[in-house]
Amino acid sequence: MSTQETQERLELLQGTLDLLILRTLIFGPRHGQGIARAIQETSEEELLVEHGALYPALQRLEQRAWISAKWGVSSNNRKARFYSLTAAGRKQLVRETTKWKRLSKAIARILGSEAAEG
Repeated sequence: MSTQETQERLELLQGTLDLLILRTLIFGPRHGQGIARAIQETSEEELLVEHGALYPALQRLEQRAWISAKWGVSSNNRKARFYSLTAAGRKQLVRETTKWKRLSKAIARILGSEAAEG
């Protein structure tokens, strides 16, 4: 990936990372690096989750009881914390997904009106 492509990656809006983590964990437990990699791959390399943002978000979600964590061994034989979605996390995922869909539709309407006006 070129330097320009790296610089042009989309920045995550505040609150988005929590939603993306919850959504990623719906497919099963993952360790932190696996979560970051899944978000990057699923976004077709548009989103890069920095470790400085990921781990505080994981701690925050764990404190809210939306995810749980336990120690395990990763595929490369390293000790890692694996995070899982809780029942409360599933409910929060539904709430947050609904809010973000409403927000994106509203923004799309506004951006779409530019084309109609222009």
